[in-house]
Amino acid sequence: MDFIIFVWKYIIPFLFILTVLVFIHEMGHFWVARRNQVRVEVFSVGFGPEIYGWTDRLGTRWKISAVPLGGYVKMFGENDGGEDGKAPLTPEERAVSFQHKRLGQRTAIVAAGPLANYLFAIVVLAGLYSISGIPRPMAAVGEVVAGSAAEQADIRPGDRILSIDGTDIDWFEDLRRIVMGKPGVPLELNILRDGTRLSVKATPQAVEVGGESGGATTVGRLGVKPDPNHVSHERQNPLKALWMGVERSVSMTGQILSYVGQIFTGKQNADQLGGPLRIAQMSGAICQGGLVECTFFMAALSINLGLINLFPIPMLDGGHLAFYIAEAIRGRPLGPRTQEYGFRFGLILVLLLMIFATWNDLVQLEVFEFLKDLIT
Repeated sequence: MDFIIFVWKYIIPFLFILTVLVFIHEMGHFWVARRNQVRVEVFSVGFGPEIYGWTDRLGTRWKISAVPLGGYVKMFGENDGGEDGKAPLTPEERAVSFQHKRLGQRTAIVAAGPLANYLFAIVVLAGLYSISGIPRPMAAVGEVVAGSAAEQADIRPGDRILSIDGTDIDWFEDLRRIVMGKPGVPLELNILRDGTRLSVKATPQAVEVGGESGGATTVGRLGVKPDPNHVSHERQNPLKALWMGVERSVSMTGQILSYVGQIFTGKQNADQLGGPLRIAQMSGAICQGGLVECTFFMAALSINLGLINLFPIPMLDGGHLAFYIAEAIRGRPLGPRTQEYGFRFGLILVLLLMIFATWNDLVQLEVFEFLKDLIT
């Protein structure tokens, strides 16, 4: 029974999220390939033996395979330039061969997978922001810092701050903004405590904080923290929500790149790199929090998938794009042997990264300790 619960709570959500993201990624390749008259031979969700499939009117075999940990789109002439060593391609075959398309067309087809993941994430985030809204803490006090201006003014946890000097406020960020701009200035706060309106006076403490250019700025500090139980969701109009989806996607991308850069420079430990096991654990834990949390996690994971595939590693989309950049500079493709060695190196590197990430998963999830306890 415990195993069934584990599968239901963790494995199923992980496989569902992964399947959706892989389908979106491969659909990007497929859609752009079809628009460029490339014959798509196989669209597979998963690897290994086919479990179920069908062939559409254009000859593409759509299938669900036994190992649901990825997927692929196989295009005619993708790996061998359309030559099978026995007979040259006919004009009709050359017209639908991937390798016989212009450089710009091949680049668009390869880039479409990661871009589809980004587009999916932006649309999902925009939907969340416009339908569920953005969680914003209200101007309610959750904690009062000892010795602060708030404690001296007898502000207590649970108080709801309604206005400051006659200005109505709803959100904690408005409270913070007003207080920061009034260091050492007495303020009259209208608060709601246990259904009773009260008026108190508080003088924010003047605190110096460092600026981006290295200078110091004096701001006011009241000494209160927001109440996590008083959070409201503010819905955005569709256009603003879409723009916020773009901003959030760019922000997440920057954070990932910053973390990877810090790993290479030694400022961060690589033990936080997670593989399938930890993603499965996170999927289950987050999806148990509700549909909104699960959907947001799916968007974040889609951004990760899109960005990772853009890394210039042979075997990934970014590796193909790197070869195309070299082709554009040289005026001709790299030699077959160079590409072959590049893909071999990429395969080894990807396998090593997978092994390393899985090892991190086993250590972080304390799998070794669990097995040791079973044996002893």
